[in-house]
Amino acid sequence: MVTQVRSGVPSRPEEGGRAAFARHLGPNWYASVMGTAIVANAGAGLPLSFPGLRTFCLLFWALSLVMLAVLLTARAAHWIHHRDQARAHLLDPATAPFYGCLAMALLAVGGGTMLVGKDWIGLRAAVAVDAVLFTAGTVVGLGAAVAIPYLMAARHGLRPGSASPVWLLPIVAPMVSAALGPLLLPHLPAGQWQEALLLGCYGMFGLSLLATLVLLPVVFARLLTGPRLPLFLVPTLFLVLGPLGQSVTAANKFADVAPHVVQDPYAQGFGMLAVLYGVPVTGFALLWLALASAAVLRARRQGMGFAMTWWAFTFPVGTCVTGAEGLARHTGLHAFEWLTVALYAFLLAAWAVTACLTLRGLLRGTLLPRTT
Repeated sequence: MVTQVRSGVPSRPEEGGRAAFARHLGPNWYASVMGTAIVANAGAGLPLSFPGLRTFCLLFWALSLVMLAVLLTARAAHWIHHRDQARAHLLDPATAPFYGCLAMALLAVGGGTMLVGKDWIGLRAAVAVDAVLFTAGTVVGLGAAVAIPYLMAARHGLRPGSASPVWLLPIVAPMVSAALGPLLLPHLPAGQWQEALLLGCYGMFGLSLLATLVLLPVVFARLLTGPRLPLFLVPTLFLVLGPLGQSVTAANKFADVAPHVVQDPYAQGFGMLAVLYGVPVTGFALLWLALASAAVLRARRQGMGFAMTWWAFTFPVGTCVTGAEGLARHTGLHAFEWLTVALYAFLLAAWAVTACLTLRGLLRGTLLPRTT
């Protein structure tokens, strides 16, 4: 989402002609894959059905898969031809946290393969694709959850009052693994394998949740005491919805699969967790959504223009959609169904605007300058 590097290493003159398009392609671009995949994933679980919905979701999954393949190739060129810039990204506190987006992009596309992609490629191929993407995304996500906070503490030289919602990105990735891992669980051998995956996902749920509880007060403190976020970073306030909505989604996914994996009272415990945890966290997520929306409207009136940070309007909101879908299943309340539809409509509008502005920026050369 943020392409400028403030603490870069001087580039070598000859690098301008080698994969020049990839030089300024930061890990933030994976957010566009996440935001596209979540449209398919959230749409697959909507508590309503109308002609063409499944095809609509399938098209978004296919688009996210193509985007992921293109970005993985381009980012490989970035590391091969522009290692100085790649190292600079890791040493830049504004850019390094976005390495969590790589993990979440892999996981989101993998989950979409199981939810809708199987209609096209078949169940067996979908399981194979998701197994690869889930494993890779989980490994990258756990690595980022350790490495990026370490770099922030040891190398980035952060100052008081510099907290940003983007700090949450590396630690949210394990929560995405926790929410999407249960999709693979029925395809593992019964017994130890299924229990290991379920409890492993529950462990990642705790890892991400507790890390979020540590960082979120620091981010909120900056909002109250300053300094204010730059205008182009105000949309990142929506990133806080990510760990909230994704954790509610994960809790509901655990409740879906637990009766087939573990015995009571643990299976019943997962069922109670889905509602007793999910409802209050959803309430806080709606509060934060209102606060973040008000902040964005104010920033817009002050002249906030388009930036890649606008992709924060997509994936985090999508996780709230999937969380509300789970609560609608487990509570039977129509109110959660209405909430799901309203949030999904918001997600579609946000994706349409952000995708169009991103495409326009690419065509005009304002998002990825070809010169160093």
